[in-house]
Order: sequence, then structure tokens, then C-alpha cells
Amino acid sequence: MPKNFKEELLFTAVMAGLMVLVMAGYNIALADGFSHHFIREVLTGYPLALMVAAICDLGIIGPTVKSIFFKFILNDYMKKKQIRIALTISCMMVVGMVTLMSLFGMIVTQNFGGNFFLTYLHTWIFNVFMALPLQLIVVGPIARAILGAVQKRTAPATENLEPESVED
Repeated sequence: MPKNFKEELLFTAVMAGLMVLVMAGYNIALADGFSHHFIREVLTGYPLALMVAAICDLGIIGPTVKSIFFKFILNDYMKKKQIRIALTISCMMVVGMVTLMSLFGMIVTQNFGGNFFLTYLHTWIFNVFMALPLQLIVVGPIARAILGAVQKRTAPATENLEPESVED
């Protein structure tokens, strides 16, 4: 888990960067198949989608999920192992992010279908089925490993900063 804002930015960059890239490819493949324009379409939409995802993650979903989790869900059983907390928050984040990013994708592509609600529901369900395992099995472990490596690398530097004793 990130311990400060700098680590939160790194974690979000890795997490959102990988999730947006894969989910953009997934949604484009679902909509258009694997045409010769596939990579170009993914890379063209990637910067805007990444920016929106980062804003949603850091400004809306992340704070909301953490507030709900730490006020209503966290219990003594979860506190025994950090991974339980991380996985629960990850699942909640996926649901929140899919909820907003599915709407974003529909707006950007102007894919409203005949019935907006049914099109959104279809998009949301397909995205949850892809995003949840992607997050739990692939992207989450990668992001936690990178964050852990950074935390280990910076930990010795901060641990050695002990206050000097004052001699009389």
C-alpha cells in the first residue's frame, strides 16, 4: 500500500497505465475486432483515457472507496494480513472505475445504441468480467511489486536518518 502521495502517484501511474492500455485494447477488439488499425486506435485514445482514469482514480473513486472501506468494511480479520485489505480495496476500485470508465468509453465513441441503459449495462458487465481478473491476477501484482521495490529502495535512506544524540 502506498505510504505517501509520491508513492500513491507511482502506484496510480502503473495501475492506471496498464489497466487503461489493456482495457482500451479489449474494448476496441470487442467493438471492431482486430483490424489493421487496432494498434493505432488503442494508442490514439490512450492519453485521454489515461488522464480521465487517473483523475477518476485519485479524485473520485480512490477517496470514496477508501472512505467506505475504512469506515464500514475493515475488521480485525482483514488487519491480520495486508493482502486482504489490498484485495478488497482492489475489487472495490475495479467496480468503481469500470462504472465511470465504461460511461467515458461510451461517450467518447458515441456508442449509445438504441437503449442507453441497456448498452451501458452490457458494456459495464463485459468490462467487469475483464477488469476484475486483469486487476487481481496481472496488473495488481505488478503494481504492488513495483511499489514494494521502490519502498525497499527508499526505506534504508529514511531509516538512517535518526536524530543525533546531544552530548553535554
